[in-house]
Order: sequence, then C-alpha cells, then structure tokens
Amino acid sequence: MKNGTKAAIHRTNQLLAALEPDDYLWLEPHLEVVDLPRGKVVYQTGESLRYSYFPHDAVVSLVTVLRNGGSVEMAVFGRESVFGFVSALVTRQSFGRYVTLISGTASRVALDRLSEALEKRPKIRRVLFRYTEALLAQTLQTVACNAVHSVEARCCRAILSTRDRTDKDDIPLTHETLAEMLGVQRSTVSSVTSALQRMGLISQGRGTVRITDRTGLEETACECYHAIRQSFERLFPGGPERAEPMAKPRPAPAKNRNTAR
Repeated sequence: MKNGTKAAIHRTNQLLAALEPDDYLWLEPHLEVVDLPRGKVVYQTGESLRYSYFPHDAVVSLVTVLRNGGSVEMAVFGRESVFGFVSALVTRQSFGRYVTLISGTASRVALDRLSEALEKRPKIRRVLFRYTEALLAQTLQTVACNAVHSVEARCCRAILSTRDRTDKDDIPLTHETLAEMLGVQRSTVSSVTSALQRMGLISQGRGTVRITDRTGLEETACECYHAIRQSFERLFPGGPERAEPMAKPRPAPAKNRNTAR
C-alpha cells in the first residue's frame, strides 16, 4: 500500500485528520489498518488493553454487562473517535465490553506508542484530551437518557447517531443490535420500529433501517441526540459530518408519545 493511500485511509478518522501534519507524520508509522467485523468483541470487561483504535467506517459500542446477562450501551465510537484510550490512561484495563455494531476498518496503534505521543507531542495530547471531554459528556448524557426517556425516543436517537457515523443510507442495524444498544427485549424493538415505520419516519429492510423523514425522526428523538452532538461540536469542532443538516429543535407536541420503558 502506497504512503499516500495509507494516509488517506488513516485520516478517514476525524481525530487523525485533525492532527497537524508533523504530528500525523510522527504517529503514522505506528498505525496499522485492521478489520472490525460485525459482532467482534474487541475487548471484554477487565481485559488488558494493548491497542487503541481509531475507527474509519466501523461503529463500535461500549456496553456494560450485568450479572443477569443484561446489557446496556454507554457510548458509541465511530469515525469521530478513538476507543481503548481513556481506560489506558491509568489501569490499562477495559471498563466495559467493546463490540462492533457495524463492520468496517480502523487504524490501530499500540498503547506504548500512543503514550509516547502524549508525552512528546502536546498538540496530539490536546486533540485527544478534548475528545475525552466530549466522550465524558456523551456518556453522562447517555446514563440520564437510559434512566428517564422512552424506548421510542432512545431508539430514534440510536438510529440517528448510527447514521451520522456511516455514509450508508441503508443503515445495517438489526433488531438484535438495537435491543443490545437500548438494553431492552428484541420484541420491544420490533414494536417500536414498526411504529416508527407506520409514522413514515423509517423504512426497514432485511437487517437494515433507512431514514425516510430525518426531521420527523429528530423531533421524535429525545433531547439527548442534540445535546450529545452539541457537546462534540463545542469541544471538538471537527466532529462527524452529518449527511443532512440537523433539524432545529421544536417544542414538544401536547400529545404524549409512546412512553414504553
């Protein structure tokens, strides 16, 4: 693979693309492109970390797994992000399960090399620490969202945020994947997505979801979708580009929406 081609692939990730040219050139020899197939568990809870990953088109979920086997998503990582980095700052142990939701590739770097970059390259450190603050804001908002918002609203948020991280009109999201993201039964997801389809907001294919009314879907989603996006845009202006402009928030309609939990 030619150097120009490798650079283009690595810099599909927007954190790597945000680096100054000399900082990127320092880090580039330590990057390697790896495949992340759907369903791959990159790290289990408590597993020792060896690498950090900068996704290109893959989408990876950080999931907390409970003793009863249940799980709920705490954060999502796409082309705007890096994962396996925050945990590595101190313990080098994963504090959750990282599982691939949508197949793709990522640039992988050994933690020793990334730690060296943080020590020697202050601008790399600044970019990654700004991202870390945005990630913390996302995680805190997600905790609140999981606690108080309806499954319907959270499902809309999940579909929108996944679409933002891909260039695909047909988002490869199965009911099983959405159920794991939302921490609910698959049958609940089937009911909610069927309702969204009847409302004309989405259409469903075999293992895929297509947004047919983005404005309507954003209006049906909870406030957390906009809050998380705005945190990334404020702290890291080079965040993920949207396929379409974000709709302006409107006052909630008087009629109550589905509040299934």
